[in-house]
Amino acid sequence: MPDVSRRSRAITRVLPVVALIVLVAVTALAQGRRFGGGGFGGFGGFSGRGRPIPNIPYDGRFTFVRINYDTAAGGYWYRGLPAWAHGYPLAEQNLMKIMNEVSFLGAHDDEINSLTLDDPELGKYPVAYIIEVSWWAMTPREAEALRAYMQKGGFVIVDDFKATGDFGSEGWAPFQANMEKVLPGVRFFDMDARHPIFHSFFEIESLNDFPQAYNAGPPVFRGVYEDNDPQKRLQMIVNYNTDISQFWEWSGRGLRPFDQTNEAYKLGVNYLIYGLTH
Repeated sequence: MPDVSRRSRAITRVLPVVALIVLVAVTALAQGRRFGGGGFGGFGGFSGRGRPIPNIPYDGRFTFVRINYDTAAGGYWYRGLPAWAHGYPLAEQNLMKIMNEVSFLGAHDDEINSLTLDDPELGKYPVAYIIEVSWWAMTPREAEALRAYMQKGGFVIVDDFKATGDFGSEGWAPFQANMEKVLPGVRFFDMDARHPIFHSFFEIESLNDFPQAYNAGPPVFRGVYEDNDPQKRLQMIVNYNTDISQFWEWSGRGLRPFDQTNEAYKLGVNYLIYGLTH
């Protein structure tokens, strides 16, 4: 793994993140057209887990993995998509293009894999991403598999997590109940900008005014630590009452200011770097 702190300083001097957004703009629009608009893989009007884009076989290169799950009632409120698929795969494709521009990771940036938690293949990938967890209908087998994944070193990013009442979301309670099945007695710790994850590549000095795509109020960042001990490894980070990936998805469309989109990309890059190095 290269010296990310030194590389970060060099890149910050010669290649501002705003320039990177321009690099993905044309690709983002093209991908949106390719997948039927909105970057949703041609989904629409289906139930169950949906029809993810075919995965690529594991080849040792970093591949972004989004978790797909059975969606609870009410979770098809946007274009008939299951909750797990919002922004898929365009948001992560754009993030991975940024990742490859600012680092030597050499990740797959067009091929995005989608796996269930109980798929044995998940153990090959160090970082897993899951969204809209208020509508996550977890099975006992998935709970057991997620527990094993986290305990073996897997890092989980929870995003696009709405507060109670937003778009019919039941907020925190369903997620808390699911995580109790995964890690009985689990505790969620409020995080601030002092945590190393916010300094793993880019220096993020404050979370107080982090940009919001459409949610009201401030975003909340919470962490799950090994053995409920904040001095040990961070196993999961939760972006609550916010949708960071919305900025990634919209970055090529001019729907949000560059400076806000920059911050969302910085956060995404930091999460991935942290997950790969801890």
